[in-house]
Amino acid sequence: MKRILLLGATGSIGTQTLDVISQHPDLFELVGVCAGNQSASLKKIVEDFPTIKVVGIAKEDDTEFACDQVYRGSDNMIQCIQNCDYDLLVNAVVGFRGLEPTLASLKKGKDVCLANKESLVAGGVLVRKMLQETHTHLYPIDSEHSAIFQCLQAGKHDEIKRLIITASGGSFRDKSRDQLNTVTVKEALSHPNWNMGKRITIDSATMVNKGFEVIEAHFLFDLPYDKISTVLHAQSLIHSMVEFQDQAIIAQLGSADMRMPIQYAMCYPDRPILHEQHPLDMTETLTLDFKKMDYERFPMLKLAYEVGRKEGNLGACFNGADEQAVLLFLEEKISFTQIEESIQKAVEACEYIKDPNLADLKETDRKARQFVRKYWGLEI
Repeated sequence: MKRILLLGATGSIGTQTLDVISQHPDLFELVGVCAGNQSASLKKIVEDFPTIKVVGIAKEDDTEFACDQVYRGSDNMIQCIQNCDYDLLVNAVVGFRGLEPTLASLKKGKDVCLANKESLVAGGVLVRKMLQETHTHLYPIDSEHSAIFQCLQAGKHDEIKRLIITASGGSFRDKSRDQLNTVTVKEALSHPNWNMGKRITIDSATMVNKGFEVIEAHFLFDLPYDKISTVLHAQSLIHSMVEFQDQAIIAQLGSADMRMPIQYAMCYPDRPILHEQHPLDMTETLTLDFKKMDYERFPMLKLAYEVGRKEGNLGACFNGADEQAVLLFLEEKISFTQIEESIQKAVEACEYIKDPNLADLKETDRKARQFVRKYWGLEI
């Protein structure tokens, strides 16, 4: 029985994690949950899971929760980590704010199931150091990294030739760069394969998300960037692959359901039964297409490799600029292609810090967001 502390409980990954926990009451006990501002949704979760003892919520209101302790405000997640008796943290928080909880849990000696990309994109150097000091583990939840993690069970680390991360291409994969100038927010949010949150859907369309995954893979699997490649795969049935030195390529296939990678991360190395409404049926799969990645068409992916290789605080700048630019696009204050311009200019203007601490990364994140708003003449 693993005692679970879940951050980001009301989001997409969070709610699917709750379903996995519900399917396995003999394996998991949910002892703590955190959320942003969705008080009503969080209250319902606490009612559905009477084992919850600790609740954290960013919103400081008077909502009552049937539990032992409630922490409110911006530091609610850290308070829960420090004061909750748990075995495994599931970090399903979106954005830079997910970095500090990851570090706090690892420092406490608790393993982390990670769906928060920013922990490694912005703070990979710090997370790597903490893992080495505490001998803790990260278990990936992202479908691509879960696929790689599963494929790696087929061989040894020194036998890896390369990782192959698949990319659907996002909402505009069939459009040229010229056609991107007039796309709308509604069009950008219409992902052909996955039902995800707004930011990650936009990041999929710009390929920023795939760039994040390349950086994540570097830290998760301790491989240089020249051993991490990407390929366009429109169907999103093969979630990623690993090529070994004997030329064997091991692939992991599955439906567009995040509960399988969530469960694998939480249960590793075991594979209990998972009830899924639409499991993948290969007899209904007509084609599996693959195309070489076009870095001119997707310049953010090229930039991600450059940022990743330099490390330091550039990942925090890359992420912070993206978070701000995506928000401005969703608010219809900038165009789709101006998201890319925002990120490129912010990274170019970033004051490079080779060995940043957490305070440096927080300041880099703040400055990147400020830069983007100022770049487009908006109030800071």
